[in-house]
Amino acid sequence: MVLKRADEHEAPEDSSMKDGIFRQYNTKAPSETQVIPLFSLKGKTAIVSGSGAGIGLAVVQGFAEAGANVAIWYHGNKKALDRAAEIEQKYGVKCRAYQTDVTDYDNVKEVIYEIAREFNGRLDIFVANAGIPWTQGRMIDGELSHYHKVVATDLDSVFYCAKVAGEIWRHQYETGLSMTGETLQNYRYGSFIATSSMSGHIANIPQLQSAYNAAKAGVRHLCQSLAVEWVKFARANSISPGYIATEISNFIPPETKAIWRGKIPMGREGEAHELKGAYLYLASDASSYTTGTDIVVDGGYTAV
Repeated sequence: MVLKRADEHEAPEDSSMKDGIFRQYNTKAPSETQVIPLFSLKGKTAIVSGSGAGIGLAVVQGFAEAGANVAIWYHGNKKALDRAAEIEQKYGVKCRAYQTDVTDYDNVKEVIYEIAREFNGRLDIFVANAGIPWTQGRMIDGELSHYHKVVATDLDSVFYCAKVAGEIWRHQYETGLSMTGETLQNYRYGSFIATSSMSGHIANIPQLQSAYNAAKAGVRHLCQSLAVEWVKFARANSISPGYIATEISNFIPPETKAIWRGKIPMGREGEAHELKGAYLYLASDASSYTTGTDIVVDGGYTAV
C-alpha cells in the first residue's frame, strides 16, 4: 500500500509555517487532564526495534503494561519469539516478534507496513532502538568496514525507520483513517523516539569509540530536526542512556567497568527497567507538549 498526500501542494509539515514563521495553534492539547490516563497507551500500536533483549525489551514490557499492542523487532535473537508470547499472555495485549534488518530500507518499509496492517491498521509509536557498539579502539586503527556497520546500524537505520513511520503518521493526520480505511479511534499524533546515548553528548573514556559517539550525536540531532519538520502530525524525541547493564557491553573488561562506576555519581550502572518511565513519558500524551528534546538517563555521569 502506498500512502499519498491529500494535497501535494501543501503537506502538513509545510503548512506549519508561513514566511519562515510558525503558524499559531499548529497543535492542540489533549482534552484529558488527569495524569494517570495521560500515560495510558491502551489500544495504541507501538513498534520497538532492537527489542529482543536489553533496553528494547524493557521498553516493550513497559508499553505493554500501559496497554499498547507492541511489535518486537529482532535481528538474530530468536528468543524474541518467546518473549513476545510471554508478554502477550501476561499483559493481555497483542505482541508479536518480527525478524528485521534495520540497515535495509526496503526491509524496514515492508515490515512496518506489515505490522501496521496487522495491528488494527494503525501506527502510534515507533522506538528506534537498534544499535551496536564500536569495538576496535582508536578510529585510526579501526577497519572501515566496522565503521560502516556501526553507522549503518546506529544512525542510518533510525533515518529509515523515521522516514517510513512519518509517512504513515502524515497519512493518518491528513485523512483520520487507518490503513484499512476505518476512522481512527483514540488517535491524536504519532510519537517517534530514538535511543541516542550520553556518548552523543560527551567523549567517553577510557574506551575509545569515535564512530559510535558521532552516530549517537547524529541520532539526537536528527530527532530535533524531525520535531520541526513533523510538528503538524508527529512528535520526535530521543533518550540518551548512560551505562546500562545489558549484553551490549559484555565485551568490556571488568576493570573498565569499574572505572565507569567511579565516574558515575550514583556509583553503578543502570538497569534496563529504570528506563521504562522515560520511554513511556515520550510515547504517551503525558508528553504532548514535548518535542525535539533529549532525555539523559545516566546516573549523573554528564552532570560532572
